[in-house]
Amino acid sequence: MIRASGTAGFQGQTDTVSSSRLTNAVAASLAVAALSLCLIVTLTVLTTKATMAMGLPV
Repeated sequence: MIRASGTAGFQGQTDTVSSSRLTNAVAASLAVAALSLCLIVTLTVLTTKATMAMGLPV
């Protein structure tokens, strides 16, 4: 992330706001969250299919 120092708009010199370690940490946490969400959706679909295959007890 960069911001303009002391100017309005997109003109002027830019300064970095966040470090690369912070950016990498945010990217890693987003990747873990995405994988967790995919795992949850997959387990939900498989559980639903297994439940539907069993049928209702009479």
